[in-house]
Amino acid sequence: MPGLEAIDHDLPNPLDRIERLAEAHHWSFDRSTPSEVVMRLEGGWSDLSLSMCWREDLETLQVAAAFDLKVPPPRREEVGRLLALINEQQLHGHFDLWPSDGSIIYRNSLLLAGGAEANDAQCEAMIQLALAACERYFPALQFVIWAGRSAVEALDSSLLETMGEA
Repeated sequence: MPGLEAIDHDLPNPLDRIERLAEAHHWSFDRSTPSEVVMRLEGGWSDLSLSMCWREDLETLQVAAAFDLKVPPPRREEVGRLLALINEQQLHGHFDLWPSDGSIIYRNSLLLAGGAEANDAQCEAMIQLALAACERYFPALQFVIWAGRSAVEALDSSLLETMGEA
């Protein structure tokens, strides 16, 4: 199309920033390929495996966080209902249930089209959003998986927030 400039495909790799952030926070990480950084983060309920991927072809930085748990086949349908309820509440990112092995994954992405560069605040926000979402909903997942609760019961009881001081 006339008027469109060629896109420079030598974009800076935002994973270089991710590595610097991981070092600054003393997070354990590994850069196995130029397009992926894998980190292990300690959560309050469970450790998380966090993968940050740079898709240069899509100009997108992706985050995927996986819990250290698997959903047994008999509970997958109810966990699917729970994830649908959770995803309705998410402003950023979403949860998926992988039917092949019962893994629960939080995913989000940052579109950097047109040669935009990710900054430290954006990269850190992606990581913190993933960690916060996983921490917030882990108890509800446990209620469905191990306590046999329904999705609605689990969500209601796990999101009980206290007000004031005792």
